[in-house]
This record gives sequence, C-alpha cells and structure tokens, in this order.
Amino acid sequence: MASDHPHPTRRALLGGLLAASAFPALANAPERSLRPLPRPSAPGARGSAPAVAAQSVERLLQRANLGGVTGFIALDAQSGTILEEHGADQPLPPASVAKAPSALFAIHALGMEHRFITRVLARGGAIAGGVLRGDLVLQGGGDPGLQTEDMARMADALIAQGLRRVEGRFLLDDSALPEISQIATDQPVQAGYNPAISGLNLNYNRVHFQWAPSGGQMRLTMDARSNREVPAVSVIRIEARDRGDPVYTYANAAGREAWTVSRQALGNGGSRWLPVRRPGPYAGDVLRALLAARGCTLPAPQAASGGSGGAVLAENRSAQLSEMAREMLRFSTNITAECVGLTAARRLVPGIAALPGSGQVMAGWLAQRYGAQGLQFADHSGLSDASRVTARGMGAFFLAAHREGILPGLLRRHTMRDAQGREMNNHPVAVHAKTGTLNFVNGLGGYVRAPGGREIVFAIFSGDLPRRATIPVQARDRPPGAQEWARRARTLQQGLIERWAATYG
Repeated sequence: MASDHPHPTRRALLGGLLAASAFPALANAPERSLRPLPRPSAPGARGSAPAVAAQSVERLLQRANLGGVTGFIALDAQSGTILEEHGADQPLPPASVAKAPSALFAIHALGMEHRFITRVLARGGAIAGGVLRGDLVLQGGGDPGLQTEDMARMADALIAQGLRRVEGRFLLDDSALPEISQIATDQPVQAGYNPAISGLNLNYNRVHFQWAPSGGQMRLTMDARSNREVPAVSVIRIEARDRGDPVYTYANAAGREAWTVSRQALGNGGSRWLPVRRPGPYAGDVLRALLAARGCTLPAPQAASGGSGGAVLAENRSAQLSEMAREMLRFSTNITAECVGLTAARRLVPGIAALPGSGQVMAGWLAQRYGAQGLQFADHSGLSDASRVTARGMGAFFLAAHREGILPGLLRRHTMRDAQGREMNNHPVAVHAKTGTLNFVNGLGGYVRAPGGREIVFAIFSGDLPRRATIPVQARDRPPGAQEWARRARTLQQGLIERWAATYG
C-alpha cells in the first residue's frame, strides 16, 4: 500500500475546472487522495493527428473480444435520426454514466444556485462570559463536499464570539438526509469510494488512516487532515492483527467504528482513506477536536432528538449546485451524486429514505421530461450494479439534454488516444462525455463533433455480467483481467466514435 499526498489544498484540488466545459472523469473517487486529481497528458503525445478511419462494427466488436454483450446507439444531434445502432435495447448497468442524468435531475429539482448549508447553532441559551449555557448544535444540510478546512473556519468563528465552554449538550442534527451506511453492498469493505451518506458529511465521509514505524513497532493513527490541520479522530479506531487475508475488517461496535488491518500488509509505512459508516459522530468528533485545539471544551457529541431552531453562530455554504455538478462529472465523486440526487428526490417526494426508491423517482422524472424510457436506477452514482439502462434510453436522454443546452457545458472533454494509449490533444474528433467503469462493465455517453462539423449524440454500454458475478466481494478492488477488459472496452468506444465521425461526419 502506497502513501497519500497528505495535505491537498482546495486551490490545487479545484484548479483547472473550466467554466464552459469539463473533462472526462474516473469511475469512482479514488482511495488515496482527499479529492481525485485529473490525469496529466502523457509525454510524447503531441504528434500529428491521424486521419479518422471507419472500421466495420463487426470488426470492432471482434477485436474487442469482450464477451458478454455490447449495446450502442448514435444519433444526429439536430434531427434525432438514428445513424447506427447495435443491441440498443440490451439492459446493462450504466456505472458512472448515471451521474449525467443525476446532475440534471438535481439541477432541475433544486435550482442551479442551490447551496447546501451546514450550521452551528446555540439552542436554549447564549454565550456569556465564554460559556454557552444552552446546547450547541451541529446541523447538517446534506453537503457532500464539506471538508475539515470548512469545519475549522466554523470553529474559528465560534472562538471569535468568545466561546470557551458549553454547559449544555453538544448535539448532532443530521436529519436533512437519511443515514445510509454505504452506497452499494457489493463492494470491498475498505473501498473509500463507497462511504455512508447522511445529513452531516465530512471529507467525502472518509477518514485518513496512516501507519508509520515508531520505536520498533508500527504506529497506527486515524485523523481528518486538511492542508492546515490534522485533527485526531477518536470515534473510529483501528488495530493491526497477525493474519494474511482479509487485509481489512470492519465492525460497528457499541456505537463506535472499529477496523482491523493485517499487520503483514502494512510494509514499511503508508496511508490511505477509509470509508466512514457513521458520518454524524465523525463530523461532531472533528469539530470537537478543532475547538479543543483552540481552547474550547465541548461535551461528547450526541444525536439530536426533537427540537429545532436556534441562533446561528457559524455556518458554511457549499458551492452552487451548477459548480458542484460540474465537479462531480469531472471527478465522478459518488457521494456527491448520491447526496444531490437524494436531496432532489426528497424535494419531489418527501420521505424517500433509501437509494433505490430515490433512483425510481429519478427514472420516472427522466421518462417524463426527456422521454428516456426503460431506465432503472438503484442509486444516483452508478456504483450499484443493480441499475439497468439501455443505449436507446440513454441516447434519448443525451439527445434531449443536448437540445436543452445545460449538460453539454457540464461534461468534460473525453480524451482520445493513439495506438500506444497516449493522450492525443489534437485528435480531429472532439468528444464531451461521461465515462463509467465497474469491473467488467464499461459505459460512455455524450456528444461528438466530427471534423466536418456534424454533432452526434451517442451512448455505448458493454458488460460481461456473468464474469463479474464470479468475483468475490473482497477481490473487487483489482480482480484479475478487469483492467485489460476495461482497456479493450475503451478501445472499442474510440473505434466506434471514429467510425461515426468518418462515416457520418
């Protein structure tokens, strides 16, 4: 296990976001950084662009040799005329291509300028002489992007108002969203891209685990680090055990998260982000640690039960939803898709408490607004392989979204590659699309501008579901053959896009 980059700054993490368009995203938020960083262009990939060549569909499918099934459709962006299709009614998991409809679902339900607000409230008293004689309440608004640095700014605001001690209780209100312990149940326990969801989320609901030699032993720590501070976490613990597999185990013991890790797997030191399953207590623990470092004492956090309101002492407002959606499509952050999708579904149908129900609300809305039929969503991120879409249904969505005009400006430019797999910045075909990858499942959907100027809407999905079903859950991080299969699926996608540009462009 390799080391992280321990202190990412918000400027570095957000640098490169474009106002007019975004760039293609990885399938899941990565395990080893607070926020994923875009992959740089490969050196030596600036040669002359090749002529776009048309290969037959049969040859492209034969060369890909994916097994399973592939379905695709290509449509003229202006007329909607079907240019080419193959297996377009075959239902397959969309993987992270699902984030494209999730983005528009949230934008229409909540508004482009919607912000998620996290507040610290004084309830039942006021600060006097450095003491709050009532309760201090940390109230979440469902913000999926709240980070330790945001919590630190709220802690600074409380200190600036003179707070040094809370005489009442320290309450956690995470009722803005239902608490869901994980997005998908079929992922490895240590998968940082599969965290919990609640009204209080912090650091994408991941905790930083670091191990380092100390005094002849391995020192294990859990923290919620930012670029400025490294608050220790006390509500999540981890112990090393003498065993081979599994590398990690997890349990929720007496309201406290407990991890174990194989001592043999620790090597000479390193770090990674592990998923948090109880986000409210985690966020409360971090605020308590930040205030303690500033000379303010809080009691242990406890869940709020009844009651509402209070005087606002500090608050954090997220970025506007339009920016959040662009960032989600660029970095493919699962928790963002789930939080914005679930918030949107609950706006339309109050009381929705689970992701499959929320996904059904979204599917119904997509059918009504965009005429996208035959879509079934088990979540909003595409992490669950229980979702099913067809290329025809997603093609209808991308076509209607193109005419509407919002989505094309949110999608990032999809990189085309040469025969050696190197990025080609000067490829004659311009593609803006959303990628999606699960083990032995791959998808791509969006827009092509051919060299002649014609715009093409497309959706491509491939999946070998029987092969995927044979992988044990704990082996789904890097199962044998999955990386090569994904490479061949991407080669097929590029071949189809080049075919359409040459044949119909």
